[in-house]
Amino acid sequence: MKISIEAVKELRNRTNVGIADCNKALLQTGGDMEKAMEFLKQRGAAIAEKKKEMAVTDGVIEAYIHHTRRIGALVELNCETDFVARTAEFKELAHDLAMQVAATSPQFLTGEEMPPKEETDPQVACLLSQPFIKDPTRTVQEIMAETIAKVGENIKVGRFARFELGVDH
Repeated sequence: MKISIEAVKELRNRTNVGIADCNKALLQTGGDMEKAMEFLKQRGAAIAEKKKEMAVTDGVIEAYIHHTRRIGALVELNCETDFVARTAEFKELAHDLAMQVAATSPQFLTGEEMPPKEETDPQVACLLSQPFIKDPTRTVQEIMAETIAKVGENIKVGRFARFELGVDH
């Protein structure tokens, strides 16, 4: 089966995955765009799962200050090498995560960090479980897995903090 260039371009535009991977996904799914997107999502999750035990000793600290200058956030985003820390994909993820923290005020990184009797919904309280502010159909964890698949290294949020003028935490 031959996949059209237009279909590969459309999948690439929708997923930001490399052309060769988009072509492979379309071939694997018989040209079905939705199935190809799901295939790429599963592939990204599998790559992220394989990488999760790799040590993350490099990275960046990203700051985001809202245009009102009344809310800000800091995020420590870690990766395996300084090479990846300097890539556009990694920097964009760090910035997006800082914006996410400023916008949603998560209390925990994951559900495992929540106290046992915590009654807050993990999708509200946990950064990685939250719907991504730029695409609410996906979680922050899914966005991170996609970036891990793109850059080929493990990525973890080290820590984060949110500041709001006049509010004590």
